[in-house]
Amino acid sequence: MAGTSKSEGRTGLLNGLAAYGMWGLVPLFWPLLKPAGATEILAHRMVWSLAFVAVALLVVRRWAWAGELLRQPRRLGLVVIAAAVITVNWGVYIWAVNSGHVVEASLGYFINPLVTIAMGVLILKERLRPVQWAAVGVGFAAVLVLTIGYGRPPWISLTLAFSFATYGLVKKKVNLGGVESLAAETAVQFLPALGYLLWLSAHGGLTFATEGLGHAALLASTGLVTALPLVCFGAAAIRVPLSTLGLLQYLAPVFQFLLGVLYFGEAMPPERWAGFALVWLALVLLTGDALRTSRRAARTLGPAITENKAAVRAGAATVSDATDPIAAVSVVPAAPAASATPAVPAAAAPEAGVSPLAKP
Repeated sequence: MAGTSKSEGRTGLLNGLAAYGMWGLVPLFWPLLKPAGATEILAHRMVWSLAFVAVALLVVRRWAWAGELLRQPRRLGLVVIAAAVITVNWGVYIWAVNSGHVVEASLGYFINPLVTIAMGVLILKERLRPVQWAAVGVGFAAVLVLTIGYGRPPWISLTLAFSFATYGLVKKKVNLGGVESLAAETAVQFLPALGYLLWLSAHGGLTFATEGLGHAALLASTGLVTALPLVCFGAAAIRVPLSTLGLLQYLAPVFQFLLGVLYFGEAMPPERWAGFALVWLALVLLTGDALRTSRRAARTLGPAITENKAAVRAGAATVSDATDPIAAVSVVPAAPAASATPAVPAAAAPEAGVSPLAKP
């Protein structure tokens, strides 16, 4: 039994590394789609993501949720809002990467946990611990420093962070599984995206059919690039502790930052280093406080947590026995609670929570 548990944990960790690694390395993918513009890439991502997840759901025969969703107008409305917000997030990220702003885009996902906490206070009326207040204050100071450094507010970072935090908040209320949520949101996006591609084709601006088979295949693979990390994340989330996922979430913006500086050669003058250093300090404070709180809660609720872990392992074993990665991602909440007191800072998914769907 212990060997099975260790094997499950190792499998979960590898899947988590794969998911966040893919999200972290995705800036290498979007430039391959040029000469397609950011809007065309975004439209293809919506269309092909729906095609990919629809096939996956057909294979595992998971469609009962769709009928339930259509009978609940409030949840359906929230899905429409989530689709609109993630459209902004995806579009800005693709444009930022292909326009030479990878570092600023990575900043958006570094500050996302701070924005999520701030929204928890302002919207959900949650109360912060002193260290959390300090982290938010340091994060605000970082934005001021970066505003001076850039000569303008870091609007790309702020747009990504606020859109992703809003997305996580909305998805918390929708409460759909990861793949189901992606299917619902891309179904909302599908007709406008397809209409835009048809309009672009009618005006001679569509690159899908004019730049060769390889280019068309790359555009079609945007669906796979969107969905595959989500499936890996789902497999990880049922096998490793939330504290581990909370630490793994920082891999994505770290990889993006390193790519921006070392691979794409983006400038990092001293004032930007200072701003990023403040952001990293805020995240250290936030993560340290969350881990301390988690350990304190574990000591206080030891017996109950032991029983809960046993139940989770039993559920994970059932999913594992089914060997169904789509089902695995479906048993995990699509987005973490936008809480001011999470066990770890929420990686709400650079796609998406954690909503991984908002991940880049």
